[in-house]
Amino acid sequence: MAGSDRTSFARGFSDLDVETNVARLPVKGAFPPWLCGTLLRTGPAKFDIGATSVNHWFDGLAMLHRFSFADGEVAYSNRFLRSDTFQRSMDRGGLADGGFATDPCRTLFQRVASVFSPRFTDNGNVNIDSFGGEPVALTETLLPVRFDPETLAVLGHHPMSAEVGGMISIAHPHHDATRQCRYSYVVEFGRRSQYRLFAIPDDGSAQRVVATMEVDKPSYMHSFAMTERYLILTEFPLVVDPLRMMLNLSPFIRNYRWLPERGLRFHVFEKDSGRHVVSHTTEAAFAFHHINAFEADGELKIDAVVYPDAAIIDQLYLSRLRAGEPVTATGQPTRFTVPLADHGTVTAASLASGMLELPRIDYGRCAGKPYRYVWGNGRTPDGLFLDSILRVDLETGAVARWFVDGCYPGEPVFVPRPGSTDEGDGVIISVVLDAHCGTSFLQIMDSISLSDIARAQCLHTIPFGLHGCYYPRAEEGRMARM
Repeated sequence: MAGSDRTSFARGFSDLDVETNVARLPVKGAFPPWLCGTLLRTGPAKFDIGATSVNHWFDGLAMLHRFSFADGEVAYSNRFLRSDTFQRSMDRGGLADGGFATDPCRTLFQRVASVFSPRFTDNGNVNIDSFGGEPVALTETLLPVRFDPETLAVLGHHPMSAEVGGMISIAHPHHDATRQCRYSYVVEFGRRSQYRLFAIPDDGSAQRVVATMEVDKPSYMHSFAMTERYLILTEFPLVVDPLRMMLNLSPFIRNYRWLPERGLRFHVFEKDSGRHVVSHTTEAAFAFHHINAFEADGELKIDAVVYPDAAIIDQLYLSRLRAGEPVTATGQPTRFTVPLADHGTVTAASLASGMLELPRIDYGRCAGKPYRYVWGNGRTPDGLFLDSILRVDLETGAVARWFVDGCYPGEPVFVPRPGSTDEGDGVIISVVLDAHCGTSFLQIMDSISLSDIARAQCLHTIPFGLHGCYYPRAEEGRMARM
């Protein structure tokens, strides 16, 4: 397959049915000897189930990928996340549980029955995190799937407390090292719906509700913001009428409506007391991913990858992607300045020119604090899909780019150099589709210059994934996220 075939990214949306375990991948270059740990990733890998295909990229059945590093060598294994949804789908010969934009409930009777006895998907194809020191695969429900980080075998669901409740959650919790917990939120649909922010203690004890807020039409929010003292819900005007959703025959996301007249709303809560501090509204916008947030001079700086509307969702339908149709929606890294006082106006400023998605930072050092560097995937001016990796220096505005013709890199994961005290000192790891030969490779590069260090060659195409985490060598069987 020639790299000049600019629709060749479509190969990244093919099924991967082979599970494998390779003790040593072929390596070009030299992986740093200090890189000793594991990269765990998840993502959709089976889109065709029986005689049917899912509708959207986000609905493919999840596969886990494990890259382990030691002594300059790289081992690789992959395995389907054998969740309840996976097993039921295999038995049925089609997606068994409703997903993001695919819903097997086709009749009014089936939809009404599901209202009174809902069965949520546990297809954890969005992100990897650690709850109580154990790795979990996450999607946007309250069914985190525990798995063995060595064998990738499913171990059941991580228990969630009845106090938290809720129906829809997120796959991007925030970790607060000072308070030794993760924060997340759920949406409880009803006649009067609620957002609930909650804490997940690192010691594995029961989750607790931190703050609640009633809402008439809940927003679709894929992530949220955190500073040292505050949690911030960024409420986009992509909203749903809960009653209408329960009785409608449309898949989950098709029930949401873009209502720009509502504007973009920021709701700020104190971490320790749960007190609602302030809410502010500004012009309508949409985002999947926050980058970071921090406090400065009585204001909040909230950084996100911003789109003018929610059209990006429609551009990620599977039929479009497999046909090689371009993804033209441009996510712009943007900083919102939000007053902590009742008065004042929200302002927005671009952080860099050009598009950026799947952002990562030096999270362990900078989460909720002032920071300098952000990495993400970019698209060249004539590109049809994410085709490069960017590093943005927020102090100088300088942008570095890694680009190889015919290659499509995935999310850039930052790994800090052990013992370093400098932000951004380390390496970037990314799984890359090589359209020249139809296989994937693991690329490692310098985190600042983005110059090549080494790559490990895989023997097959790894479908485009979403998110993952690097873990240093486990200590006493517990996973410590970097």
